[in-house]
Order: sequence, then structure tokens, then C-alpha cells
Amino acid sequence: MLFRLFFTLTSWIIATGFLLAQAPILVSDVAAFDAAVAAAQPGTTIVLANGVWTDAELLFEGQGTAEAPITLTVEEKGKVSLEGQSYLRLAGNYLHVEGLVFRNGYTPTNEVISFRKNKSEFAYNSRLTECVIDNYSNPERHEQDSWVALYGRNNRVDHCHLEGKGNRGVTLIVRLNSDESLQNNHIIEHNYFGPRQNLGSNGGETLRIGTSHHSLKNSNTIVRNNLFDRCDGEHEIISNKSCQNIYRDNVFNECIGTLTMRHGNETLVEGNVFLGNRKPNTGGIRVINGFQTVQNNYGYGLTGYRFRGALVVMNGVPNSPLNRYFQVESAIIENNVFVDSDHVQLCAGSDAERSATPINSTFNNNTFYQSTRRKLFTIYDDISGINFAKNRSNQPVNAQVADGFKIQPMTLTQQANGLLMPQVKGKTIAPKLPKELPSKENTGTNWYSKADKRIPFNSGKIHLVRAGTNTLYDAISESKPGDILELTESAAYELTKLPLIKHPLSIRAAQGVSPKIYWEKKAAFDIVNGGELSLQGLTFLGDYAPDGSGNSVIRTSKYSMNKNYSLRIEDCHFDNLDINHSFDVIRVYKNTFADEIYIANSSFNQVTGHVLALDKETDDVGIYNVEFLTLHNNRFSNIEGAVLVLHRGGKDESTFGPFLDMNHCTLTNVGFGKRNKYDAAIKLYGAQDIAIQNSVFQQTKKISMHLVVGEPIVKVDQLQMEASIPLEVTGDQKYSIGKIYRSSTTENLPLGNDNQTLGIQF
Repeated sequence: MLFRLFFTLTSWIIATGFLLAQAPILVSDVAAFDAAVAAAQPGTTIVLANGVWTDAELLFEGQGTAEAPITLTVEEKGKVSLEGQSYLRLAGNYLHVEGLVFRNGYTPTNEVISFRKNKSEFAYNSRLTECVIDNYSNPERHEQDSWVALYGRNNRVDHCHLEGKGNRGVTLIVRLNSDESLQNNHIIEHNYFGPRQNLGSNGGETLRIGTSHHSLKNSNTIVRNNLFDRCDGEHEIISNKSCQNIYRDNVFNECIGTLTMRHGNETLVEGNVFLGNRKPNTGGIRVINGFQTVQNNYGYGLTGYRFRGALVVMNGVPNSPLNRYFQVESAIIENNVFVDSDHVQLCAGSDAERSATPINSTFNNNTFYQSTRRKLFTIYDDISGINFAKNRSNQPVNAQVADGFKIQPMTLTQQANGLLMPQVKGKTIAPKLPKELPSKENTGTNWYSKADKRIPFNSGKIHLVRAGTNTLYDAISESKPGDILELTESAAYELTKLPLIKHPLSIRAAQGVSPKIYWEKKAAFDIVNGGELSLQGLTFLGDYAPDGSGNSVIRTSKYSMNKNYSLRIEDCHFDNLDINHSFDVIRVYKNTFADEIYIANSSFNQVTGHVLALDKETDDVGIYNVEFLTLHNNRFSNIEGAVLVLHRGGKDESTFGPFLDMNHCTLTNVGFGKRNKYDAAIKLYGAQDIAIQNSVFQQTKKISMHLVVGEPIVKVDQLQMEASIPLEVTGDQKYSIGKIYRSSTTENLPLGNDNQTLGIQF
């Protein structure tokens, strides 16, 4: 009580024009905050009162000193949150901000926290510390904003927690678009960059310094001792686009993508740890441009290939414009250690445009340990401009680099920091790393939880659901995230209302029963933002669907979803989806994205539309609807549309997918409907990794693949097809087709097995 009385008295003193030197000022609304800021002097501390600040537009400006900064803090850390459409701007000198939490909303501007007031007034010598931005994402997935934007000079961002950005835009960005922001000497350290989902588009970087327009200007930013934890937004976890920056002693934990020297020269990358742990598409370091130094870094279990390899040296464009690829020149790559990391890519991206190979570069004293014998280096062009010397490997390497390698037996030994390092004749080979690696314990704040927020399937309670009208609807409405709804009767479950799937939810048949799902709305289930769905052991019958076109069984929200979803279907049956034309099984809409759609051991019969209509991102700007699509051991029969329509257009190279894995499936009488505009049983446009194997196609329309972007991997092998079924491949990319058995009938043709050699992989 006395504490609040003191703050009330202080506020009165400010309002009457007097300032109590060094007295903290408690403010409870934006008007009081503005008054406190207007009266602030060096040494003033402004305290935001506990509670939720909604739609708070805060401008924190003033002239502090090195000895007496002006401070903005909170009454109790973790008990003050800025929500709705709140944001903060800093301008002036020696400003100190700590303890703010942004959540449950999004910025109405381009930045949540901005180190500027306007285009000409910036923050200098200022600090942002122990602040949190958690899933503060615009509901429009491709509406762009940044969370923290650094302008001015000599600013520091440390011990902050930035997690869950779901819309387009860089999480933390350093702006160089004014003379006052060049050679800025910013420091970004000890921050926790938490999970960022796959955006499925360009614009998902976690950190970017500069832009291509200013890329030949010096930034002199230091990024050190940060933890990047599962930052999966796009190819470039970090996009360096300016000169003379330092990335030192950071840890990248299971991040899909690379630290990329996209533009700019004289970058130093040293002492960083990249832990892939065999997670798909995890990468390390990508080298582009001139005079880059990559030394004393460590990589473990990195699986990415091409642009997201463990170590990638790119080709450049002769006389490159600012926004393309400058030639690698005078790069130094030395004293790095990679353990069980799959791909080192040299001259990556080589094509008719990117024809400038690396020059005057050294690749020395690097060590590679592989548990299994495999091809480590991929060499796309002339590497005579790279000198290889004193490198080590325990497995043979390519002939082009063999003179620069010593092949010798190695073992692995675990260090005190938990990392596995190679040993040769009892001597440990290790790069120079920090004594204490960045971790969840020593980065970010110690008062805001870093626990995973995405709730897995089957992690909640089991609820038994009896058959009847809307019993399933009621159970869905009352469910909690992670719950399992177990249908207990071999009878009809009728839906007269449309259930909204708002969180991860599993619906399954009890053991030994065969529930039947009927619905009267345009769909049986709507997956909306935050929703995920797992189905098992159910039969879906379209008999009660409305007599109109455009029905579906499962569909996503018609509105933008800024949270990715998963859809899993196992041991299910879909029949009689034919009450009218264009009746799809799964239909998605624009600005929605699935991390995975997994369908196994299921059957689909009598469908007038498509089974999977994943073709709504037709703007051809590199956006698509699903990352991993798996179809295993399914039967498709009497499908008037296509089994699959999958579209990813444009030539942007910032993303990974889509990935298609189709194995042991049977298609019969597929694609002959009058409204099948694709005239195909499977229509793929722009998929990046295609595997269609061990499957039977009879009485079906064509398989059509159009290959664009980069170097798509195509594995088509062990198919049994009627002689009249065409396999159509277009585009200017390389591909390989394996064994295809053709006959007037597919009867008695042995289906290929998983152990047979697959088609050549590019």
C-alpha cells in the first residue's frame, strides 16, 4: 500500500511540473506513461503497472546518459503484458527497456518494437533486455511485419525471448536504410529465438542484417551467444545482407535452414554449433560473396542438401546485380568439425546464370567424421579456385579434393559440453568453442517459460462417445487440446452441425467397432486456426451431404491461418461421396499450410471430386499448401477427379517442399470425370521431392509432373501401369524414371518391394 502511495505521489509531482530525482514512476495507463516520458530526465525510471495493457501505443523517447539512462520497466516481470494491437517505439539516447511481454495480438504497424520514432529520429546507445514476444502474429499469414527492428547505432538486444512468429516477416531485423544506421555496432546476444514454424514461403527469416539494396555497406553488427531453437521459417535462418558482421558462439538447435551469407562481404562466422540431430533438412553454413571467414564451427547430424547442406559454397552470377549472387572470392574455411553431417555442397546453384565459380579461396584443416561410408561432397562445377589442404576424414572423399585430405581412422568421444568430437590416435580434434554453450537456461529470460507450446496428438484425456445425432459434435465442442474421442459403437454418428477443429484432437474407433460418420453440412470437419486432426478406424459416408456441388469431408478454414496444422488419417474408409459433382475428400484454402498430411491403410471409393485438392496457391510466388504429404498403402477407386492435385508455382528458392511420398497404393478408374480440368489422376506442379513407388495404376488418367525450381528430386520406380496410361514430365529440370511395368492388364504383375533399387536421385 505504501509502495503504491509513493508512486501516486510521484505521479502527482510530475503532473505539477516537478521531478523527484531518481524516483521510479508507476504508471497505469498510456496517458500517464506519456506524461512520465515527457518529463523524464537522465536517471528516470518509468514502471508499467501489473496487468494487461490493451492496444497500447508506446513512444519511449528521451535523452539519457551512459551513467544515468532513462529506464522503462515493469512492476513485476511476467505480470505485465501488452496485448491487442500494441507496439513500442524508442528514440533518443541511452534508453533502457526491460521486462515487457507482447502476446495475444499483433502490431498494427510494421514493427512490434522499433528503435526509431520515425524515418529521421532513431535510438542510439540503447538497450532492450529481458523482453518477450510470444506468437504476436498477424492473423493474415502473408501480411508482413517484423518483431524487433534495430535502427541507429550502438544498440543492444540481449536476454530476450522471441518465439512463435506465424506470419511473414523477419523476427529480428537490422535496418541500414539511413546514414545514421550504418556502421552501427549493434550487439545481439544471449537471446532465445524459440520455435518458428515453416512459413511455406519466402520471408520467414529469424534474423536478417541489411537488405540487398544496402548490402555493400558496413553494418558491423555482432551476433553472439544466442540460442536458435527449431527456427524453421525458411532456407535462411539468418540472412546476412551487409558487410563486416560477426556471428560468434551461437547454437542452432534442430533448425531447418542455414546461416546464410546472402549478400555483403567480410563476414566472420566462428565458434557456432549446429545441432541437426538427424532432423530432416537441418543445415549449417552457406557461403556467398567475398572475403568471408568460416572457422571453428561444429556441426552434428545435419541432413540438409543443396542450399541447406552442412557446409555450402555457392556459385555466383558474373557481374551480379545487388539482388542476385556475388562470386565467392577469397573465402577462408578452416578448423571446422562436422560429425555425421550428410552434405558438403561446392559450387551449389551452378546453372546458366550462376556460372561464376569460387576463386582464391582456402579450405584447410577441416575434419569430417561419418559413421557410414557415403558420398559427402557434391561438386557441381569447377573447384580449381578453392585450395584444399590438411583436411581430415575417416571415409574416402571425392577424387577432386582427395589431395587436400588425409583419410585416417577416427573414433568419437563426448566432451564435457555434451558434443561428440573425433579422436585420432587418442588426440581429440575440436574447434574453439565457448566454454559455456548457449542453452535454454542461459539465454532469454529466467522468468518466462520455454516449454513447447504445440500440443501433440493423444496427449490429453480419452472421452467415450456413444452413437447418435450430434453426440460427436458435442464431444468435439467440449474437448480440450490433445484429447482423444473414442467412438464406442458400430453405428451411425450423425452431424447436423459443422464441428470446428480448434486444437489438436484425435477421433478414433474403439477396438473391434466400426463407427460410421454422416454429415448434413458442406463438410464433416472444419480445421480452423490452431486446429489439428487425427482420424483412425472410421468410415465416412456422403449419403446425407447437401445436394449441391463443392462438398468435402475435411476442409481448412476459408480464412487465413497463421498456425500450421497436421492431418493424419489411418485405417479409414471414404465412400459414396457422389451426391453431386466436385465432392472432395480433403479441400484446403489459400493462406493455410499443413506441416504434414499423412494417409495410410485407407480406402477411397466413389468420389466425384478430388481426394486431395491442394492447389489453391496459384499466384506462382513460391507459396504452397503442404510440406510433407505421405500416401502409404491406400486404395483409390472410381474417383472422377484426381487422387492428388498439388501446386507450388514460381521460381523462388527460399523454401523446401512440397515433399510427396506415395508408396504401395492402388489406383483404379481414376480421373475420368467431365469436370476434372487437370485430365490427370495425379497432377504435380512444382513439387520439390517426389517419390511414387511400388504402386499400381489401372484404368486411370495420366500422371503429370511439371518440375521447376532448383533441383527437384524425382523417384518414380516399381510401378505397374496399363500400357495406355501416360507418364508426363515437363519443365527444364533433370529427372530419372526407374522401372515401370506396362501391360494390357495389371493382373498378376508382382508389386515391387521396398528393398529394390530405386531410381537415380538428383
